[in-house]
Amino acid sequence: MSSKGTGAYSQDRLGDFRAYRERMNERILGAGHLGINRFFNLDTVAYYDGALDGKTKELLGLVASTVLRCDDCVDYHLIQCTEAGYSDEELTDALNVALVVGGSIVIPHLRHAMETIDLLRAEERAAADDPPGAGAR
Repeated sequence: MSSKGTGAYSQDRLGDFRAYRERMNERILGAGHLGINRFFNLDTVAYYDGALDGKTKELLGLVASTVLRCDDCVDYHLIQCTEAGYSDEELTDALNVALVVGGSIVIPHLRHAMETIDLLRAEERAAADDPPGAGAR
């Protein structure tokens, strides 16, 4: 266990996740497989504003990902949800829906999600304490 994080993972967990996701998505899309590329595009446009706005769709993605027990998906949707402006209370309420739908098998993923929220809020606080352009003059 790292001493840098809020639990089992270090603060670097989200940075590592972002870098790995970007690198591997480039690798997958670079393979040039039509079906895979079409699916990735479908996944992207599914979250565009429509009858439901994109912010709501990200929250739905978080709930579905939690029920499906995909921690990478949970991390991705939590990043999107915090960037969209959801509060901790709203995220916790949505995660409660996931727990009710998914049952007790979701609890380990609920732990992961709550830790991810803590890590994201720590990133936000660090960014607020050190805004861009605030370096040496």
